[in-house]
Amino acid sequence: MGAIIAKPNCWDRECKHFRGLKMFDPDDPWSLVPVCKAFPDGIPDDIAYGDNLHFTPYPGDRGIRYEPVQKGGKNAKGN
Repeated sequence: MGAIIAKPNCWDRECKHFRGLKMFDPDDPWSLVPVCKAFPDGIPDDIAYGDNLHFTPYPGDRGIRYEPVQKGGKNAKGN
């Protein structure tokens, strides 16, 4: 996991578990990372920015995988 350098795929895909961005150290702007219910300490880069769509189990995902926001539901985007 690294600092955010681009918009996370989770945002565009509207995963219902996406929680937004979290800064782990207020004195370090590079500590800003995307988080979700599956990965509260930071979404792995290959899911957040890569080609992994997180349809299948991933180490550390706590059994939570991608699910689209249901119509009328809300995620970090307010959708």
